[in-house]
Amino acid sequence: MTVIEKARELGKLLQESEEYKTYIEAKRVNDTDTALQNMIGEFNILRMKLNQEMSKQDKNADEMKRLDGEIKELYGKIMSNRSMAEYTAASEKMEKLVNSVNYIISQAANGEDPMTCPETAPSCSGSCSTCGGCH
Repeated sequence: MTVIEKARELGKLLQESEEYKTYIEAKRVNDTDTALQNMIGEFNILRMKLNQEMSKQDKNADEMKRLDGEIKELYGKIMSNRSMAEYTAASEKMEKLVNSVNYIISQAANGEDPMTCPETAPSCSGSCSTCGGCH
């Protein structure tokens, strides 16, 4: 079996994982939540208006402040929406899984034992004397 064939097998296993299934379902619910999608559309329009105001020669500080306030308020509503919260959590778990797979593969490509290397990169303490993570 070739490396590419194994990569395809790994891709299939990823799609069979609970993280992937949860992510896909959360994405479907998120994408079909009409109220949420309307808020996201309104958020994007407000952002465009703020960007337009900011790019003007004669900026209206009051208008920019008003738009910024509306954007922040709407962002809070979007992020507290149940569909968005579940999608965000599922997306983070899926990203963590993919990052772990990528890290193990990159460590193996650098000569580390893929069976014993950590699943995630060590966090940086700022002291290079105790770290073997940067090469």
